Amino acid sequence: MKIKDITNYLETIAPLHLQESYDNSGLIIGDKNNTVNRALITLDCTEDVIDEAISEKCDLVIAHHPIVFDGLKKINGSTYIERVILKAIKNDIAIYAIHTNLDNILQGVNSTIAKRIGLTETKILNEKSDVLKKLVVFCPKGYESELKSALWKAGAGNISNYSHCSFSSDGYGTFMGNEKSQPTIGEKNKLQTESETKIELIFPSHIEGKILKEMFANHPYEEVAFEVYKLSNNNQNIGSGLIGTLHSPMDSVDFLNHLKSVMKTDCIRHTNLVKNQIKTVAVCGGSGSFLLAKAKSLGADIFISADFKYHQFFDAENDIIIADIGHYESEQFTKELINDILKKKFTKFATRLSRVNTNPINYLK
Repeated sequence: MKIKDITNYLETIAPLHLQESYDNSGLIIGDKNNTVNRALITLDCTEDVIDEAISEKCDLVIAHHPIVFDGLKKINGSTYIERVILKAIKNDIAIYAIHTNLDNILQGVNSTIAKRIGLTETKILNEKSDVLKKLVVFCPKGYESELKSALWKAGAGNISNYSHCSFSSDGYGTFMGNEKSQPTIGEKNKLQTESETKIELIFPSHIEGKILKEMFANHPYEEVAFEVYKLSNNNQNIGSGLIGTLHSPMDSVDFLNHLKSVMKTDCIRHTNLVKNQIKTVAVCGGSGSFLLAKAKSLGADIFISADFKYHQFFDAENDIIIADIGHYESEQFTKELINDILKKKFTKFATRLSRVNTNPINYLK
């Protein structure tokens, strides 16, 4: 099996185009065409993790957090990042990161948190916009079914829980080919009026090339009349954070104790318990303070995330409870998520969950 077999599949689940602009997900070290026999899955890639990969004979490390965020001008081992890179290259170990692209899908990192807490009816907290496009193509009558089928198969026409979505309207198209034309219908140098169907379908922006390739391959005309529009619509399956409800409301203190237990954290920093009961819960793994206003606007009783600064706690303004459970603690179960994704596709591929606790923060109990 090649590294690209693993990474290409992961990117069908969490496409790289969904990562945030500051991120660096993807294959960071290694050749995608190299053979891979065993993968080590971790939250962070540290020297101890590379040592573990060596001892476990793993030739691929799949991490949630990228080892490289910013550009490197020197690689001489003066920082832990440089030492990790040098050790990985020396031992022919590839490093792949699946970070905010995994955060931004409905069944990603935040879904793992929501399931542990016991949330139902979950949906994206802050839906992304500008990730959809619409294709409008004009097709002669009698060919529309074949064309739509090809476009659906390529990934067009999916809206939330529905597939094969399209809109069609009938009309008349006119055209006249010159001497160099090879018209499928009509004759050169003669005006042709043809009954046509206007087909409209939406598709994710990142597969535009694939959609257009299938359109040209399955359209009968020599010259295809089509238009592609960028949509500002939100994609309800893509975005930051999740919001959901508890099956039964819980007392706020009981809920915090429940949260501490299921998320295996030693410390929860929280604001005043201004809600007697917790019913609606918003979550965001990692640094999620930028979503506080959204959680408040959607009526969440509590917002669970990490990395809140001192003054940001004031922004709760007694409208919501902020519960900061720690960055590592909020994402620690991402390893199991990645492993589950891989096992559904590659049942016989050897994966290992790293035993290294990469949390750089310790708490005095």
